[in-house]
Amino acid sequence: MTIEEITENLRKDLKKKRFNHSIGVAYTSANLAMKYGYDMNKALRAGLLHDCAKYMSDEESISYCKKNSIEISDAEYNTPALLHAKAGSYMARSKYNEQDTEILEAIRWHTTGKPDMTLYEKIVFVADYIEPNRDHDKELEFIRKLAYSDLDRCIAKIYENTINFINGSNKKMDPTTLEAYSFYENMITNR
Repeated sequence: MTIEEITENLRKDLKKKRFNHSIGVAYTSANLAMKYGYDMNKALRAGLLHDCAKYMSDEESISYCKKNSIEISDAEYNTPALLHAKAGSYMARSKYNEQDTEILEAIRWHTTGKPDMTLYEKIVFVADYIEPNRDHDKELEFIRKLAYSDLDRCIAKIYENTINFINGSNKKMDPTTLEAYSFYENMITNR
């Protein structure tokens, strides 16, 4: 599918705020790709598609994953909103005919991230957090600047703030988030 076709499909499927967020992530991903010497078109596509499954309710997400043999962890059963990344990767391939593995993996890991992400996975992970429509973090301006100077340090800071937020709520932490935070904290400490 072309970018235009994907955009029109997403406009129909997503609520306006989620659609605008997806556009913001797409352009922020492309911008970060340009900064770090990566393919801007691929970054744009991944950013656009990253939340393609976000329109589903928790129950629909669980059902979709079960129907398509997508593994669901205990943390995902407890916080089904996490499933939109796995479901989105599958949907990008099946509904939007996206065949590029790097794009599909960037979609897959954009929510929890993982230890030792590829540059492409890092770009979409960070773009999802810093895109212009976001205002959820009091340190967002600092994090945005960090994204353009030290991507790994930026990721560690995003994890730190995310973990602090989750710990202050009644949400369950996905173990991958903690593993990834530890990985990036160790990486920047041991440079």
